[in-house]
Amino acid sequence: MVGVDDGAFDRDDRAAPIAAVVMSAPSYVDAVRRARVRVDGTDGTAAVVALVERTGVLDGTRALLLDGAVVGGFNVLDLDQIHRDLGIPVVAVTRRPPDFGRIHAALRTWFGRDAERRWRLLRAHRLFRVPTGAAPLLAAAVGCRRIDAVALVRRTTVRGFWPEPLRLAHLVASADAPARRPKV
Repeated sequence: MVGVDDGAFDRDDRAAPIAAVVMSAPSYVDAVRRARVRVDGTDGTAAVVALVERTGVLDGTRALLLDGAVVGGFNVLDLDQIHRDLGIPVVAVTRRPPDFGRIHAALRTWFGRDAERRWRLLRAHRLFRVPTGAAPLLAAAVGCRRIDAVALVRRTTVRGFWPEPLRLAHLVASADAPARRPKV
């Protein structure tokens, strides 16, 4: 499996870090790669594809797990394009139900003519519940059945309820983030 997530960044940063972690389920790390995407840009889909390809293990990879359908703010990923380019199932997982009303309003406010394209990508696949030992996750899947996506999430969850490739990808992507002092 490959997990891809973005790391910590500030809204005024020009770029956000992303990382790919290749794992043999449930917990053996095979490869790690990092890259950057433009914050609120349109390069996320191509960057994710290139990053996964750079891991060098695509032939044996069974699926790609994503932490949501965006990286670097509102850099919306085209899950169908990623599936076509990589030739493997893509499963985007999220912890909480998105507030689609607020998201759509933000897109219209900040992205003008590109808002509807981003909105269509976000709404292209219906979210479904993934039962866990805690609160259920939500997921969208391309290239596999829902039951297979649920099995993938369960198989890659070592502890708690979050898939290990995504947990590690976030840690790797955030590794160079400056320490933030708590606001007083």
